[in-house]
Amino acid sequence: QVQLVESGGGLVQAGGSLRLSCAASGRTFSSYAMGWFRQASGKEREFVAAISWSGGTTYHADSVKGRFTISRDNAKNTVYLQMNSLKPEDTAVYYCARGRAYSSPHYNQNEYDYWGQGTQVTVSS
Repeated sequence: QVQLVESGGGLVQAGGSLRLSCAASGRTFSSYAMGWFRQASGKEREFVAAISWSGGTTYHADSVKGRFTISRDNAKNTVYLQMNSLKPEDTAVYYCARGRAYSSPHYNQNEYDYWGQGTQVTVSS
């Protein structure tokens, strides 16, 4: 069974930064693409960023491009989301998820099979 545990969320003022971490259990973490999604209150869950199994390819949603950066450390079984220049509209619960083995990053939630419990990010104006 794969477990994904997010951390690093919190309350920050607009313009500030946070770094989210997602620690994964299991020996095969490095074989899988990983993604970050978010869900604001009353809205559907949406894609934020994804990274290939090797870390060589990344994909960011237009709404966060230039502000957020996804990365991974396969030696630590961890994927990160560095969030800079945060805006109130970034307020949401952020989830990490595991994609397909040896796959390119993907924005489609159907390509992900395991999900973390989420971490709240609140950006005040």
